Amino acid sequence: MTDVVQKLMDLLTLTPLDECLFKGSSEDLGFKNVFGGQVIGQALMAAYQTVDPDRTAHSLHAYFLRPGDANHDIIYEVTKLRDGRSFSARRVAARQHGKEILTLTASFQGEEEGHEHQFDMPNIKGPEGITSELEVYRRFKDLIPEKIRDRFTRDRPIEIRPVNPMNPLAPEPKEPYKYNWFKTTSRLPDDVYWHHCLLAYSSDFGLLGTSLYPHGMSFFSRELQVASIDHAVWFHRDFRMDDWLLYSMDSPSSSHARGLNRGMVYDSKGRLVASTAQEGLIRPRSDKR
Repeated sequence: MTDVVQKLMDLLTLTPLDECLFKGSSEDLGFKNVFGGQVIGQALMAAYQTVDPDRTAHSLHAYFLRPGDANHDIIYEVTKLRDGRSFSARRVAARQHGKEILTLTASFQGEEEGHEHQFDMPNIKGPEGITSELEVYRRFKDLIPEKIRDRFTRDRPIEIRPVNPMNPLAPEPKEPYKYNWFKTTSRLPDDVYWHHCLLAYSSDFGLLGTSLYPHGMSFFSRELQVASIDHAVWFHRDFRMDDWLLYSMDSPSSSHARGLNRGMVYDSKGRLVASTAQEGLIRPRSDKR
């Protein structure tokens, strides 16, 4: 296992403080605040610690309430909402400095059989031969502002290979559709909760930026304030995060300084394994703000 993958797994491993109380460390990825995917992944891990091992997550819904501080630990308090015959529900409150920064509700289900259908996988070329996002940033590192260069060129636990990338330094308007292949850079344990929590973590990469495509803007655009407001994930079928997954993203609408983003995650065999949705703040800056 690579050092960066082990470091990410260590980050998602929480310290128990009580039966339903856990502590997680924070990682500074070079952003102004804690990466939202980290808090979602840790919150789901906290919920997983309180349910029957025979039940796995099928959905989560989270709201980002305050920016997280990357220099301080996060406390996760789990409330057991219900344990029924088929489903278990948990609410997780993530806190820093005595204030709630995220609230997450997750639902878990035992194994069941039933009817199946899915949307077909988009006709997108496979990951072979596609240059990774990291390789592109390293190739053009001299064009990245020095103060944030390390954020984009350091080793990563998740390899992302964008099929239709936008140049973040010189964005141009394009249709709001994005396709990324992604996976961990080394093999993972078989436990389902690792793959769920790592997908929850990874699902925040790039999703919000889809709503910027039609406007010819990127996270580098200084005239824009960008932040995640909420995030949802549905787990449909078994998958492995250490095998290639296709993240098919679109943005059907933006209005009132908010952009809606949706995602569907397919494995390399074309099975739809997860879906995501997120609304983000995409606020034009003005002198008054």
